[in-house]
Amino acid sequence: MIAYAVQRDVDAAQLCKLAGIDLALLKKENSPSVTAQQLQDLWLNASRLTNDPLFGLHFGESLQPAALGTVGQIIQSSATVGEALTHAAALTHHVTDQCRIEIHRSTKTFHVALIPTIDQGPTPPYAFRQLIDVLMVVIIHELDGLLLEKIVPQAVYLAYRVPDPVAYERVFRCKPAKRAGEYELVFDIKYWDEPLLTANYELQSLLLQKVSSMPQPEAQPHTLKNRIYNYLLANSYLGVSSLNDMAANFNISPRSLQRKLKEEGVKYQDIADEVRRSLAVYYISSGNYPLKDISWMLGYNELSAFTRAFKRWTGSTPVNYQSL
Repeated sequence: MIAYAVQRDVDAAQLCKLAGIDLALLKKENSPSVTAQQLQDLWLNASRLTNDPLFGLHFGESLQPAALGTVGQIIQSSATVGEALTHAAALTHHVTDQCRIEIHRSTKTFHVALIPTIDQGPTPPYAFRQLIDVLMVVIIHELDGLLLEKIVPQAVYLAYRVPDPVAYERVFRCKPAKRAGEYELVFDIKYWDEPLLTANYELQSLLLQKVSSMPQPEAQPHTLKNRIYNYLLANSYLGVSSLNDMAANFNISPRSLQRKLKEEGVKYQDIADEVRRSLAVYYISSGNYPLKDISWMLGYNELSAFTRAFKRWTGSTPVNYQSL
């Protein structure tokens, strides 16, 4: 959470100080646990300093690489989506002690429910609502990683009324509904027995390796272009975010984002193409992975469209580049 706040131009030391957390101590291996009050203050101040009341929702949206890391582990011990989700649910306690995950199936759907470990009352605390937002978005991204496609839930139920229905619908991919005491994602049962593509794990590993090898922020000029480039690169699985999605995650309007980039002499599309080119070259150079899979990873529905773009970037077709 702190790292994401820093990505949003928040000073980590200031954020921790406001939450009563010793940042230097937090970095140590045996640092004491963050208290419930400190966590609440951390969420509240992260939201205030970024001027983003939907900080948790946007934070969850930025966690695709973390979701992929989990997917990579469970793919190795799972044959189907249902098995993978069951294994993932059992690991929830490694992430939080505030809730657990239960999975229920019916003839037409399966439900992923987040069950609070203590009663949160009719108006859950701000920190708990943010946690629920994060976990739900990560679960959706996890399913994306398992099936190599963007999954749309049939329904999303929350125990609280969301402050910005349009933003939630964009991130959850369907309109959330208020249902007292429930935090639940509902998916079509057709996905439950879908076999996992083991090649996904290798492709995901490549993305995670690419992200981990990125230069550290302090070694780069602190420009909006670099912040967006790094964000797009880290969240590029199953495609590069659109201008509208990027602006929403940075909690500004698309027009404001374009204006700020123009002041730096660059267009959003140029940054997006630079990310796609970097990843395309990286994937192709890393091994003999099907070009069709690489095309999907970069958000191209047709291999022909990816081929044209790659030739525009490099002067060579993907097939010719692969043979070099």
